[in-house]
Amino acid sequence: MNDDNRNTKKSTSPYGMPLGLCIGISIGTAIGAATKNIGTWMPIGAAIGLSLGLMLGHKKPDGGKDDTHGEP
Repeated sequence: MNDDNRNTKKSTSPYGMPLGLCIGISIGTAIGAATKNIGTWMPIGAAIGLSLGLMLGHKKPDGGKDDTHGEP
């Protein structure tokens, strides 16, 4: 593999997904215990946690610049 191919790939943190999943399941279990419906809230918390984990683990290219609101 050449150096050009390595530089164009997006870098991601390996800890975003597990951290988000733990947070989501914890919150889902807490809400489920409070409402006495853990079977419903635990998977909802897991789904929200996975989404949160993807956001935490994603690293923007270009040093963190957001190009969705770019200047012409």
